[in-house]
Amino acid sequence: MPPAVPVHPIDPDFDRFDELKALVHQAFGYMEGVVDPPASGLRLTVEELRAKARTETGLIVYDGDRIVGCAFLAEKDDHLYLGKLAVAPDRQGRGIGRALVRHAEGLAIAAGKPAIQLQTRIELSGNHAAFSRMGFVRTAETAHPGYDRPTSVTMRKTLTAGAG
Repeated sequence: MPPAVPVHPIDPDFDRFDELKALVHQAFGYMEGVVDPPASGLRLTVEELRAKARTETGLIVYDGDRIVGCAFLAEKDDHLYLGKLAVAPDRQGRGIGRALVRHAEGLAIAAGKPAIQLQTRIELSGNHAAFSRMGFVRTAETAHPGYDRPTSVTMRKTLTAGAG
């Protein structure tokens, strides 16, 4: 069994938003030319990430001093929304994404939320499969504004105390 992957909150003193932006852009880079409309993660700015960290719960994974994973959680009425989950391309497949999801599950349970929800692009069947393996179920398809076809898949994981 691989060693546990420590997940850290983005605290108010965090000052490495340039690195965080670079991570998200690297992790989402494979989507360029694959998803339509283009992935919002590829347009994220340092200022937008700072604002996200003020209004959402940010999570970080380090390898030494290097940022290799992140995710953001937004509180909704009946769930936590998991967004901008990113893992450095050269660190994928090492349990970082799973550790971020498990940490998010713990935070959702602690907040009294019965579920975690996320969206992934319709074209990214590998993401659908990965999240399915973590217990997420496809619940809806939605279209971005201006599109007359589904562009995103909504997936939800129902939680119980002690789950993970």
